Amino acid sequence: MRFSRLLFILLIICSTATAQPTDSTQVRTSVNMIGVGNTNILDTYLSQEKFSGIGLSYLHLSEWQGRNYRWSTIMQQEVNFASTQDRSEKATELQGDYSFFWGKYYNWNILDHRLKIQAGGLVNANIGFIYNTVNSNNPAQARLSAQLMPSGIATYNFTLWKKHFALRYELDLPLVGIMFSPNYGQSYYEIFSQGNYDHNVVPTTFISAPNLRQQLSIDWNAGRTWTLRVGYLGHYQQAQVNNLKSHIYAHRVMIGVVKRFQTLRYRP
Repeated sequence: MRFSRLLFILLIICSTATAQPTDSTQVRTSVNMIGVGNTNILDTYLSQEKFSGIGLSYLHLSEWQGRNYRWSTIMQQEVNFASTQDRSEKATELQGDYSFFWGKYYNWNILDHRLKIQAGGLVNANIGFIYNTVNSNNPAQARLSAQLMPSGIATYNFTLWKKHFALRYELDLPLVGIMFSPNYGQSYYEIFSQGNYDHNVVPTTFISAPNLRQQLSIDWNAGRTWTLRVGYLGHYQQAQVNNLKSHIYAHRVMIGVVKRFQTLRYRP
């Protein structure tokens, strides 16, 4: 046992000691944005009414790409919060969620590297809530889902007034996934206290949960390592499962900063 541990430690030391820097670099792009805009909510488990109001969002994006490689990795984190009211302005629903996206893309650079096309797929996990302030019975709805999403990105670089700009568009669509949902007329007390399962983990497709997420932005290169980004984020989540309908439509005007770094790649 001691010999195997010693051998393992020696292997780690040797692999670390023989690691040498290569002549290739990895380019990392980091984006931080905040946004404000309208949110529209419908959840028939809580109410048959539609609610609308103002929402806030925070978006963080990280992208890694080797200079000599066709593939890139993108990770995105999105946080939303909204306060909405019904048409009579007598009832309020609070909504919040966190979405995590991780994906791989294949890259094409055309038009003398002015246009960059990326095609790939994302894994998306979402957790959130909707709280109705006037409901005494079933006042809240939990939201939990995961799905696979085909994704495409197009970025066009151009010069205007001797300044460098980049126009970027991203589209993410659902394919298949799973989500949590109570059944029609089923309370959370029945699910979690009494353990009465009633088809509460539901497989979803682009037909039963036709979600869509898109981003349109323009970058202005204001410095050597950082860039100002202004744009639009639209996240449209829909579902019709267990005889219940729900949607959250979020429209955001976004503003933030883009930073790019170069890191040296190491290989044993």
